[in-house]
Formats: sequence, C-alpha cells, structure tokens
Amino acid sequence: MGLRDLPSVDALADQLQSPLPRAVVVEAARNALDRARQTLTDGAEAANPKEMATEELEKLAGLKSRRVINATGVLLHTNLGRAPWHQSAADAAVASAVGYDPVEMDLGAEQRGGRGAYAANLISAYTGAQAALVVNNNAGALLLALAALAGNGGVLVSRGELIEIGGSFRLPELMAASGADLIEVGTTNRTRLSDYQAAVDGAGLILKVHPSNYRIEGFAEEASYRELAELAARHNLPFVADVGSGLLDARVPWLDHAPPDWLAEEPGVRQTIETGADVVLFSGDKVMRGPQAGIAVGTSDAIETMRRHPLARALRCDGPTLAALEATIELYSEGRGAEIPFWAMTSIPYEELELRSKDVITRAGVAAELDSGRSVPGAGSVPGRGMSSPVIRVPGDADELWRRLLHYEPPIVARRADGELTIDLRAVDPTDDASVSAAMAEACR
Repeated sequence: MGLRDLPSVDALADQLQSPLPRAVVVEAARNALDRARQTLTDGAEAANPKEMATEELEKLAGLKSRRVINATGVLLHTNLGRAPWHQSAADAAVASAVGYDPVEMDLGAEQRGGRGAYAANLISAYTGAQAALVVNNNAGALLLALAALAGNGGVLVSRGELIEIGGSFRLPELMAASGADLIEVGTTNRTRLSDYQAAVDGAGLILKVHPSNYRIEGFAEEASYRELAELAARHNLPFVADVGSGLLDARVPWLDHAPPDWLAEEPGVRQTIETGADVVLFSGDKVMRGPQAGIAVGTSDAIETMRRHPLARALRCDGPTLAALEATIELYSEGRGAEIPFWAMTSIPYEELELRSKDVITRAGVAAELDSGRSVPGAGSVPGRGMSSPVIRVPGDADELWRRLLHYEPPIVARRADGELTIDLRAVDPTDDASVSAAMAEACR
C-alpha cells in the first residue's frame, strides 16, 4: 500500500460498521489515515487503515454507558456504578430531568428557595442532626468542611487515618487543596487521645476519618468519636467526623432482623452525631445507596458556615440528583429501606442463592462446580467484611472465560481470583439468570 492507495476520510468512514455517531466514526477514520500516512512517510509498511479505525471504534464502544450484569459478588461495584437505585429514585430523577423542577424555588412561600432544602430537612430529621447540606460527593463535602471550618489553624488527623482510596485520592492532597495545614498525630496503628491533646494548641479543627478500604487489627488503638468531640468542645474547636459509607443508623431499623454481622464495626451517622460531633460527612451512593452525593450533617452553625463558603456553589448537585436523593431518604423515613436494591441483595438467604446457582449450572450444561464463597459490600465500605454466598466455579482459562463473558450481550462481569473464574449471583437480578446460563454455555464452548 502506498500513499496514493489511501482512501479519503469520508470514503473510509463509509466502510466502517459502527453504532457510534457519524462524527466519532469520521474522527476514527481520520486518525487511522493520519497514522497510516505517517508510517508510509517513514518508509515502513502501514497497517490497514480500516482495521485501525475499527479497533479504535471498538475501544470507544467499550467505554459507552450500557447495562451490564454484575456477577462479581461485589454489591457496590465502583467500576459498575455502585449498585442500582430504587425505582422510585430513578423515577424521581427522570421526572426532574425531562421537565422543570423547583430546584431553587419555594412553592409554598411563593419565592426563591435554597437548593436541596427539602433533602436537607429529610436527612436532618432522620439522623437527628440540626442541619444538613448536600454536595456532589463525599470528597467534596470533606474539602468544603476543611476550607470552611479550619480557619487559620491546622487540622489534627491520626497518622493511621491518612487514607488513599480508589483513583489515587489521598487525604493529605485534598487537605492541601483546601488550604488547611495537616498536623499528624499518633502512629499508624496507635493514636491515643493524649496524642491529640499534645497538639491541640496549634489546631483549628479535629478530623477523624473512618478507614474506607482497609482495617488495622492486632496491636492497635484509636481515640473514640466521643473523646474527640469532648476534647474539641473544651478547646472551642469544630470536630468533623468523616464516616464515609453512609450507614444512616447503626441499628438498621429498616431491616426486620438484627444488624448483620458484617456491619458490626461500621459507625452509624445518627450515633456519630449523638457523640457530639459538630459535622458528620458521608456518601450518598454507598450503603445508603442513593445517587452520588456528599452529605454533611451537624450543628446549625457549622453547616451554615459551610453553606456560605464559595466552594459550596462549585460543589452543588443538580436537580435530578437531589430528586433521587429525596426519594431515597423518604424510603428510609417510611421504614422501607429494605426495598432499596443494595439492602435487598444483602438479605437474600444463602439457600435461595444456592438453588439459583444450581439452576444456572444445569441450564448452562457445563462442568461448573458450586462452592462456598463470600460477597462483599464494596466501594470501600466495611473493609474486610462480607456475607456468605455460594459461588459458581467455571473450569478453564480464567482470563479467556472472563473476556468472553464480558463480550456477551448483555456483558457479564465475573470475578477472577487465583487463576479461577467465579460467578456470584447475589448482585444478579433473578430475571438475568437465564442470560448468565447462556453466556456460560457459549463461553465454555
């Protein structure tokens, strides 16, 4: 192939079969021709431009939003959008998105109102806080709290809580971005109240961060929320507790049974407020399982200070997000939290999943085995904890099987571990079991 043999951009685009928009197809064709032209100019043999453009389009198609089946056993799977919303939350978001919504209007008072005011009132009432504020995610809530409340003093944080979570997010870097100075206290595994007391004179705020994706066990010690709240009060400092996962109430009153074992050490928002924390921060899209949001609850003065800070506007949520959040909190307030898909998944009996798994294997007609495993909450919530679940172990090349399932329609995301492919149905809707069986049969063919 020579330079004269290369087609025009439009001619190549016409040859490409892709469901993506024409503008994207044309750009892929242009990129492929540019690479081919450069290769030929350098005196080398150019690859087929059509093949190069097709490969680029296939990669782009793999990034497009679409429905997938989560068979990993990770219920809040960050790479898969965490977990499904309740239908009422989805309906509320759609209604807000396709029509007009009084996002910043108080219809009752017949005047402009505050954004997220109803959601804030719902959250305050349910958690027992004086006030609440909603921003776009929990990292944003923490950034805002530090910027608004730390003043000119440093922020006391245990060395064991200087976390890094997914996406290389590191607490010290976020703290620097807020303008607050970090004051490290204690050690990685042991931080006593006396460590905070020794450094409190130079502080403007005390921060306690619940570990999001790790657990320190063994020779470990930490100051309690109540101890830090009392220390902060004595020195007239704000105490901010970032509890992360969004467990609204450690008693889980929306379930008809005692709190599950996997939640044993997870702090509840209501309980943390009751210890005397000035501000409690948490995510809306983890175990609370509403839309992505960062929620701050606490004293009226602290929340109002955050609300007035310039960053609050930069971090605010849109109407559909607030509508979905309101619908989610209403479910908890009505005692219907168990209907939220995440909580429904956690409550499926082992025996029910076992029967479904056996049926999937039978329909697939492959030599798969049923074994005991463990599903996990995921999304950096409740590290090291999980719930017993049966898993399907599929024999064969785990990487190749995983790839074949991923390219099934709809795509099925399974789990690879120790050279084996496993399928966990806890996060799979029962109506998708037939798709899992068919995909297994095809992948093992």
